[in-house]
Amino acid sequence: MSSASRPTPAGSPSRRAVLGLGALGVAGVTLGSAAPAEAWHHRLRFGVIADCQYADKPDLGSRHYRASVGKLEEAVEVLNDADLRFALHLGDFIDEFPESFDVVVPIFERLRMAKYHVLGNHDFMLPREQVLETLRMPASYHHFRRDGWRFVVVDTNDVSTYGNPAGSEKHALAEEMLARLEEQGAPNAQTWNGAVGAEQLAWLERTLEGARRRGEPVVLSSHHPVYPANEHNAWNDHELVDLVAGFDNVVAWFNGHNHAGNYGFAGGTHFVTFEGMVELDSNSFAAVEVGHHGLVVEGHGREPSRLLPYGRPAAEPR
Repeated sequence: MSSASRPTPAGSPSRRAVLGLGALGVAGVTLGSAAPAEAWHHRLRFGVIADCQYADKPDLGSRHYRASVGKLEEAVEVLNDADLRFALHLGDFIDEFPESFDVVVPIFERLRMAKYHVLGNHDFMLPREQVLETLRMPASYHHFRRDGWRFVVVDTNDVSTYGNPAGSEKHALAEEMLARLEEQGAPNAQTWNGAVGAEQLAWLERTLEGARRRGEPVVLSSHHPVYPANEHNAWNDHELVDLVAGFDNVVAWFNGHNHAGNYGFAGGTHFVTFEGMVELDSNSFAAVEVGHHGLVVEGHGREPSRLLPYGRPAAEPR
């Protein structure tokens, strides 16, 4: 289905959506439309947090590890009052020490909605299977549906040196990929990055194709960014962007890892890096609402608010 053939959602924007667009200062932007009409039959809002990265240790530079407890408690309180269907944490729930999970997991569990995690590189203070059990994840990559939308959790630690035991096939492949990127002088040739393996890539393509057949718009989430180019990006970022470009039902890709945040637009998809909660004294998290013209990111603290119009680049955030 081409961009031009995408159906226009029926009905008019809600009062909340109009108010949100006005607050963002983008009411005059010419917007495209991507989502099928059935995706608008229900109001859909969800929460996003990136890089809580708690540890009981002193601050290091701008990272205030112990302060993440209070910030996460504040985010849970605000999101519980925000009429959300689910909340998503974009990886690096802790910084180090396995016992760090014992502190922040119970706080996150206070959310009165469905809860999802994305695996981050720092989360591998435990073996992979133990991390999945601790965070109550069904698998390291999976998908779920809400109100006509498909949400896809991608594991960018799939091929990595830290996420696989030494001597395993994926650990060896990670060493090869990293060495090749280092030879090329790639900025993302970093030990704290990883890649999506061949099996997961095939699964991702099948999942996106299934969503397209069902007329479902898609939001993907991972820990590592894939666009624009950055030292924090997944090792096979170009391959992932090329794959997504083949599906005009992919509205956005959300990620953490780069605590400074970032934004890019390519192939009809918004790539949003959310700012890290662990940074500085101020908090950072967001609520996202599906609007008639685009996704509205309602930022809290350092996280900027922005409109992600369907099929168009975002306006400047507040």
